Amino acid sequence: MIWNVSTTSDFEQMLRAASLRVTAPRLAVLTAVHQHPHTDTDTILSRVRATLGAVSQQAVYDVLRALTSAGLLRRIQPMGTVARYETRVGDNHHHLVCRSCGVIVDVECAVGDAPCLSPSDDRGFVVDEAEVVYWGRCPDCTTSLS
Repeated sequence: MIWNVSTTSDFEQMLRAASLRVTAPRLAVLTAVHQHPHTDTDTILSRVRATLGAVSQQAVYDVLRALTSAGLLRRIQPMGTVARYETRVGDNHHHLVCRSCGVIVDVECAVGDAPCLSPSDDRGFVVDEAEVVYWGRCPDCTTSLS
């Protein structure tokens, strides 16, 4: 499901719809990830602590795991990078990753409806998602090379 969220009440509704209790750490994590897509765990922890004050690293890890399991967050980990999170879920979009600075941006599905790619031989699998990561250099890094 794709959520168009912008307020705390939207996040509260998302949590309730996923049968999760509304807690300050969950709201803080959702807000941090929504405001800063493709954020790594350490940055999320810093942003949550800036919002809530003292919160343990394990508590944030537990919230990330619960929100990902509930389908409210998507965990991505392009090869050679740390895990990152985003609130854009359920649409099978892909990512562009800069080889120089590591910035990650969303890119729409290349072909249309999920799954975007069909394997030449599905070997009996029922495919419901394709993960594509495009690698290259972002405009800023390309310009700095010139």
